[in-house]
Amino acid sequence: MTGSSKGLSDFVAEAAEILDSLNRDLAILDRSVGRRLQPDLLNGIFRSAHSLKGLASMFGEQRIAQLAHGMEDLLDRLRLGRLEMTDEVVDALIESLDTFQVVLAETGRGDRSEQASRRTEAACERLADFVDTAPLEHEDALDLLELDTQVRDVLTEYEEHRLRQNLREGMEVWKVRAVFDLSDFDRGLARLNANLKTIGEVISTLPSADPGDGTGIAFDIIFASRVSQRKLRSTLSNMPASFQPLFQARTSAPSSDQRQGPAPPAAAAELRLAFPKPVPEEPPRPAVPLDADSVRRALTQTVRVDIGRLDSLMDAVGELLLIKANVARLADEARQPGKPSPGKLWGHQLYRESQLLERKLDDLQKGILEVRMVPLGQILDKLAGAVRRIARESEKEVDFTMRGGEVEVDKLIVEALSDPLMHLVRNAVDHGIESVEERQRRGKRPRALVSVSATQRGNQVVIDVSDDGRGLDDERIRQVAVRTGIVGSAQAAQLSSRELHSLIFLPGFSTANRVSELSGRGVGLDVVKTNISRLSGMIDIHSEAGKGATFTITLPETLAIVRALVVSVSGRVYAVPLNAVSEIASITEKDVRTVERREVIALRGKTIPLARLARLFQHPEKPLSRQFLLVVGLAHQRLALAVDDLLGQQDVVVKPLRGRLRHTSGIAGATDLGDRKPVLVLDPGAIIEEVVNPERRPELV
Repeated sequence: MTGSSKGLSDFVAEAAEILDSLNRDLAILDRSVGRRLQPDLLNGIFRSAHSLKGLASMFGEQRIAQLAHGMEDLLDRLRLGRLEMTDEVVDALIESLDTFQVVLAETGRGDRSEQASRRTEAACERLADFVDTAPLEHEDALDLLELDTQVRDVLTEYEEHRLRQNLREGMEVWKVRAVFDLSDFDRGLARLNANLKTIGEVISTLPSADPGDGTGIAFDIIFASRVSQRKLRSTLSNMPASFQPLFQARTSAPSSDQRQGPAPPAAAAELRLAFPKPVPEEPPRPAVPLDADSVRRALTQTVRVDIGRLDSLMDAVGELLLIKANVARLADEARQPGKPSPGKLWGHQLYRESQLLERKLDDLQKGILEVRMVPLGQILDKLAGAVRRIARESEKEVDFTMRGGEVEVDKLIVEALSDPLMHLVRNAVDHGIESVEERQRRGKRPRALVSVSATQRGNQVVIDVSDDGRGLDDERIRQVAVRTGIVGSAQAAQLSSRELHSLIFLPGFSTANRVSELSGRGVGLDVVKTNISRLSGMIDIHSEAGKGATFTITLPETLAIVRALVVSVSGRVYAVPLNAVSEIASITEKDVRTVERREVIALRGKTIPLARLARLFQHPEKPLSRQFLLVVGLAHQRLALAVDDLLGQQDVVVKPLRGRLRHTSGIAGATDLGDRKPVLVLDPGAIIEEVVNPERRPELV
């Protein structure tokens, strides 16, 4: 591929955006298999493939252009009714989308592997197999319509196909005539088409053969629908439009506001019998945007930004420049020789400017964070493909639902969430969901349910991954823990369900009786724990035997600026990321117990390991009658940190440590609290690992 690195970056960014659109539309298309095809949806997918082909050709990426051309051919046959929409056709389109992702990722890295090229050729051949099939045979029904010869002659092949298809489905076909003023006909026509699309299908929009009185411009719109004349009349109210029937599947007297057209053809009754009724809608099918193995990090580091957000940032910068000028003026006044010391008025002006500076910096900070935010739908849509593929390979029937795709988080977090969510969805289908036969024996409906939902809670995002399968087997977990030497049999017998559930996040832990291509190797949930910990997040499990399980992930909405709790320990000040703190309490020495040579604290009926921060960092401990307790958590683990005092909360920008300090255990970085003195920021994840799991757990083979 030729061109500058800037050109390459632009190509990858624009192509990735097209693939995201394809991903969403193919998910909807898959759910529509077996139901009435949505022509606007199919046309949108066709346009995306066409745009991708043109973009790839322009930048010399022939593999993508070739595959997009094959997809375009198949989609064109679907649009024209020459190919039936089946699961196999959708699978071929999704395989092509997966291949696009692989090739585009290589393009972004400047690579070109033979494996990806062979995969592209295989995907093209699969698409060509469908294109080469014999066309579907359909009888021609257009002669039943009272269409002007001039109109019939200018209809495209696609428009003729849509007319035939609507007639087969027993739709009523209308000709809507609209006359607009020349000054704004485009806006009026767009509004008319938009209104009509809410109640039916706009098949064709043509300049009218009857221009009328010549004071405006007239259009004839061929429109198909099942709505009543009253509903159509209501939709066209307050618009310069009238309508007449071209074909009606049922008899109805024309209303007074209709132009009198010819009566429906006598063959109408026969036509109703000749074409079957539309297939009734089925329950939603599993969505299928992308194959599971192709869910990976975003292909580009670019973020598309609404121009309104950039305008707000520019306004904030402009205000900051004014404040800067005023502060500089006040500083010059204070430095001028021979002038008396600044008085109260000068101090009042400086204070006012500092307040303005604080507010504008806050606006700028919020604006920059908003620019970094992207909707979670970017990855939630892709998970549906994993459910489809795994369900088919494991011969299970699964419905997949998603909610909260509009919730926005930092782009870096969205990228890093793909792997852990993929593991959770894979485990839910392969391990959590029972076979159809087993579900029927248990009195459950044959089709299982896997759902992913996201909600915003303050400055945190909560994601639930749920299934209605068999749930976690506590006894099975206990047996595996004893057999692999993680805990002794006596200790295992005393573990609560919550403690047992935490074991499944250990490296190599697996209760699977078999190793499949999907899971069962004991690596999935360990990866989940590691990735969630890196995002300063927490994960909890709620499971009920025989009814299913829910994994709840709690994450900060951004990692760029951290809300920190400032604490003091032995006269030293530290900052603790507030998103890792789930609870704050106070304790006395009599509240502390020792279990197996470890200090623990009982809080709300749960036993939590205790770590004294002063002792952990080898500071001299102060004798205090009462200490503050921070319950911190990352991934599935919890730890109570004892500190001397709480000094307040503050937004901080964490800067990494350099040199020999960069690998200091328990320290995430440093920040400045405003007094120009650096303060260390704690890394709760590293502290938890050191306190709770100091020894290496045995990994299973």
